[in-house]
Parts: sequence; C-alpha cells; structure tokens
Amino acid sequence: MELSQKQKLAWLRLIRSENVGPSTFRQLINREGSAEAALEALPQLARKLGKTIRVPSIGEAEKEFEQVERAGGRVVLQGEKAYPPLLQFIGGAPPVLSVLGGERLDWARSIALVGARNASAAGLKMAALLAHELGEAGYATISGLARGVDGAVHKASLRTGTVAVLAGGLARVYPDEHLGLAQEILDNGGALLSEMPFSWEPRARDFPRRNRLVSGISQGVVVVEAAKRSGSLITAQYALEQNREVFAVPGSPLDPRAEGGNHLIQQGARLITNARDIIDSLQQFRPGPGEFLEPDWVPDDGYLDQAVHTTDELGLLISALSVSPVHVDDIVRATGLRASKVQGMLLELDLEGRVEWSSGQYVALMP
Repeated sequence: MELSQKQKLAWLRLIRSENVGPSTFRQLINREGSAEAALEALPQLARKLGKTIRVPSIGEAEKEFEQVERAGGRVVLQGEKAYPPLLQFIGGAPPVLSVLGGERLDWARSIALVGARNASAAGLKMAALLAHELGEAGYATISGLARGVDGAVHKASLRTGTVAVLAGGLARVYPDEHLGLAQEILDNGGALLSEMPFSWEPRARDFPRRNRLVSGISQGVVVVEAAKRSGSLITAQYALEQNREVFAVPGSPLDPRAEGGNHLIQQGARLITNARDIIDSLQQFRPGPGEFLEPDWVPDDGYLDQAVHTTDELGLLISALSVSPVHVDDIVRATGLRASKVQGMLLELDLEGRVEWSSGQYVALMP
C-alpha cells in the first residue's frame, strides 16, 4: 500500500482525534471510504452526539511527522512494507506507528520475553540466557523496556537485535534510568516503537495498551517471572486472544514472583526450561489474515444520519457492558438487538469517551 503524503497526514489526524482509537478509526474509514472523508464527517457526527471532538490540524500532524523524522525515525502506516508483519493480524492493530531503528531486523521472526520488575537473581539470569540463545538462533527479542526482566532481555540481546515497545511517545522513554539502554538498543541495530504521539507522557492505562503490541509483534510470549496479578499476565492474555504461543518458566511455589507463571502452566501454557523448547514449538507458526483477523464491523449505511435507537435500547446496551472487556457477540446475544445497531451505538459511546476497545472485538465501560 502506497499513500500520498496528504493521505498519511489524514490518517495521523484521524487516529489522533479525540476518543478515536484503532477500532473506531477503522469503523469511520469503512463507513466514509477514506480518512479524509472521515475527518470531514466528524464535526457533524459530534454535533449529533451533542459534543465537540477535537481534531488535530494539518500543521499539528506535519509537526509530528517532522519530530519523528528529525529524531531519525519514521512514521509507518498499517499496510506499508515497513509495518511489523505479525502486528497487522491482531484485532485493534494501531493504524499508525512511530519507529526508531530496526531497519535490519527480521520482524517476522520475533519472540517476546516479559516478567517481573522485581525479579529474582535467578529470574534475571534465566531471562538473559533465553534472550541470548534466541538471539543467536536468529530471533529478534521484544519487550517493554521496564525494570527487571525487560531490561535483562534487552541487554542480553543487544548484539543480535531487540525491540523496546514504549507506553509513551518516542521522546518519553520510561523509566529514565533506561535512557542509556534505549540508546544502546538503537546503536546496535535494534528498535524503539510506539503508537503514541511523539512527546506523549505515559499514563498507567497506557502500559496494558502497550502490552498488546509486545505480544502482537511476536510469534509467542515467554513469561519468566510474574506475580498472579501483573502486567506480564496481561501480555500473556493478549497473546492468547491473538492466537500466539504462550510459554512460561516454572518457579518455586514458595516464591510469589513465580505464582503467575506457574498458574499459566496449569492453564495450558507450554512449560519451558531452555530456548530450544521455544524454538521447536514455533517451527509451524505461520500467521495469516484468515487465521487471526476478525472482520471489521461496519454500522449500517446511514446509521449515524438518523436517530435509529431509543433511550431504552441504549440503556439495554449499557447494562450488558462491564468495566471488564465483553465480546460484541455476547452483547448482541444479551440485548437481542441487531448487530449493526449494537455496533453503531458502541461507536457513539466510544466517541463520547464512555467505552474502550480491547483486543479484537472486546469492549469495556470506562471506569
């Protein structure tokens, strides 16, 4: 796919518009036919919802392109050759990414390794050993640049290639103590990647969102050490939703940092003790759109041009939602409403900032 600079600016403006996430981005483009047409339709749609939706100006979009390019990076749109190939098959894939480095990496041959920030010495050693051996076998390692296991993974695979996925923008590496590590990653041919605006300060809610990219870029996710309630298990959950392999290193039942990994093994994750266990399991991994990508939902033509739902129907929809993600199919069954009507109302709620889309067709009420 080759887009003109005007089209690229429209994509960036649309995804940076208020309350427009990847799922809403696709629904608007599917309905209007292009990002330019969607941008023209947004003001009228906002008026129908009784609110104002802020849309970045062309100048703001041009500035973001310039900031990324000045830093030595590139803005990559979904469908372009430079877009990470495995990421395009996940639900809610980001339409726009900012990437520094990584031009020589084999992005299709990659594995994520994640774990505790307060990992044990043994956990850090295991993470580094796995990362080193996977790198030597030709895999790029993917992690989140956090303290603990993430940092050990990146350091151990600097020479062979590693990718740090950021929760904030490329100009906001977190934590500050890993600024030097981020530069080492780039100096050795690795990459930094973000879906957020260039100078975006990461918020707590941005880290789980980042985790879906860590798993989505990868053929599988390895959990080294993790408490039962941790970001690493969120990454593993995303991997399962994305039909990726999930691996876990077993640990002592007496160590709470091993509780999450042991729980994953009980639930069916592959128990691994060395890199060869991982490599052998990935030999048959061949992702494709037919396997993973759910079709985009498109509200009926004209849905948003007229009042087609009642207050009672909207209340019925909201009662079927939860702060925990619910699949759209389950919402349709619970409400008894037509799928197109449900999706149209969800689009309205999304633009109002009242719901948030998760991986695939999962949606949750904003807490």
